[in-house]
Amino acid sequence: MILNELAQGLRPSSEGVEWFENLSEDDQRQALHALVLFCSQARAREEDVPASIARSGIRPTHTPAVMLTKWRFGMDRLPAYELTKAFRLLIALFSIADGRRRALHCADGCGHEWHNLSAQPRPTQG
Repeated sequence: MILNELAQGLRPSSEGVEWFENLSEDDQRQALHALVLFCSQARAREEDVPASIARSGIRPTHTPAVMLTKWRFGMDRLPAYELTKAFRLLIALFSIADGRRRALHCADGCGHEWHNLSAQPRPTQG
């Protein structure tokens, strides 16, 4: 749910990064793996890469950006110090692809629970 909320702009990216960084390294790797699947399901395109890099705030020379430029997605296997960069990049890619998919295929409504998150109450943090 958090990944979808981040992609749809329902949570600030800073909150998402904080959530991600508080996960164990194994859970971070699992989250990255899930994000790659979500990007695929949302039909991310290679043409989305430059905008994803720009939106993520990471430099195009950082390893996850270079990998994505080459359309390689093994970011869950990167060294631990690269995982947050990969997370920011994949959230940006997912956001772009999912936004397009919602606009093209779900604009008149859909049954995808994850596309109707803004209508659901969000738990407060405390």
